Amino acid sequence: MRWRRLTRNRLSFAALCVIFAVTLASLLAPWLAPYDPDNTDAEATLLSVSLRHPLGTDVYGRDQLSRVIHAGRVDLLVALSATAIALTLGSALGAGAGYRGGWVDQLVMRGVDAVMAFPAFILAMAITAALGNSIANVVAAIAITHVPIYTRLIRGEMLRVRETEYADAARTVGNRPHQIVLYHLLPNCVPPLVVQATLAMGFAILTVAALSFIGLGIQPPQSEWGQMTAEGAGYVVSGEWWLVLFPGFAIMLTVLAFNLVGDTLRDLLDPRMRGVR
Repeated sequence: MRWRRLTRNRLSFAALCVIFAVTLASLLAPWLAPYDPDNTDAEATLLSVSLRHPLGTDVYGRDQLSRVIHAGRVDLLVALSATAIALTLGSALGAGAGYRGGWVDQLVMRGVDAVMAFPAFILAMAITAALGNSIANVVAAIAITHVPIYTRLIRGEMLRVRETEYADAARTVGNRPHQIVLYHLLPNCVPPLVVQATLAMGFAILTVAALSFIGLGIQPPQSEWGQMTAEGAGYVVSGEWWLVLFPGFAIMLTVLAFNLVGDTLRDLLDPRMRGVR
């Protein structure tokens, strides 16, 4: 029923198709890309859009289409890894704080408040600048900035569900606290987590692209949308518009698709929104 409602909405269905297409192209990049993304050609530098190079070439003669396709693998991998780590850590911290309460809740939430006191992107910049520009460090930086979001979300849900009748029944039959949380309470907190994770994917892609754009993210010669946009920014004035347009459009389209799907999922999974559309 919910799947039909999701696909019936033309905008959300188009966004799903975009996510599927970008993911599939990234997975099949070695076979879909017409050229090696790192292969340079001194005789083919800064070529405009053509049949041989559908998205043109860069200053080193590298095929832009091949680089955009391969860059999708990096951006999606970083975003998915960071979201998964933040979701796992944030859910564990939020569940423990919300269920136990007391000093555990105070300790966790004060730590969350300390992290959220810094703007997320500024904190990610500081972490990558301190740790280095590797993919693992970028993933860690984005994950750390996202953990408080899931912690607060799950804590709020846990405060609500721990007082329900099925929670009391689980305690009455002798389940241990970790069993109650894992098997009875957390499954009922999944819908808001799904929505938040979908929206966070878009933000994570934006963050890694922004970090790479300012030189603190993925480093050359690795293909990455933000880093490609930064490389091409200096050539827009001289007329090489394709160097910025296509990687920038890939960022915009992918982030917009995740945001549209997340917004639709919120409407479908939130009981208060049922019947609105």
